[in-house]
Amino acid sequence: MAGVRRLQLEEALALGSEWRHACHALLYAPDPGLLFGRIPLRYAVLMQMRFDGRLGFPGGLVNRQDGSLEDGLNRELSEELGEAAAAFRVERTDYRSSHVGSGPHVVAHFYAKLLTLEQLTAVEIGAPRAKDHGLEVLGLVRVPLYTLRDGVGGLPAFLENSFIGTAREQLLEALKDLRLPAAHLCKGGEDPAAKRDPSTSP
Repeated sequence: MAGVRRLQLEEALALGSEWRHACHALLYAPDPGLLFGRIPLRYAVLMQMRFDGRLGFPGGLVNRQDGSLEDGLNRELSEELGEAAAAFRVERTDYRSSHVGSGPHVVAHFYAKLLTLEQLTAVEIGAPRAKDHGLEVLGLVRVPLYTLRDGVGGLPAFLENSFIGTAREQLLEALKDLRLPAAHLCKGGEDPAAKRDPSTSP
């Protein structure tokens, strides 16, 4: 994304007091399910529909004076996802990246947390009862990690949605770095939405 710069975590944490810190987490779990009984799902990856109609990841602005980045992130997850978020904790070992943009003084920290499918499903079931549901968060969605035979349905179509900030780039980066099934669509940094090969099979 134009104007976005990646920082090392130590560099990000050393920024002055005029900088605010936002933390978000990609939650994912192995999923043995089959779509239509034949297309392997392999993994469930969660994103959320925000109040502004854009897709993003659970989390938000954190106050470093109240503890670590992870302390703040886990509080945000509890507010946005509800009681099921208490079954796990995002730790520093789940940290992936930090970015700053050319706009307001906000540094975005990104995490990816591996859950069991039972934990992830509990989050989906409990989210409508969370404090922020229907306000800051309008609902959770799973990312389709497959491409249908038309070369459009699935992940390419999903990527045509509107994403907040660097969320789209964070998603693609995480799929590649974590070697989730859709990572083969990102070889060489290519954008799956830009590839329309009708021969692509699920």
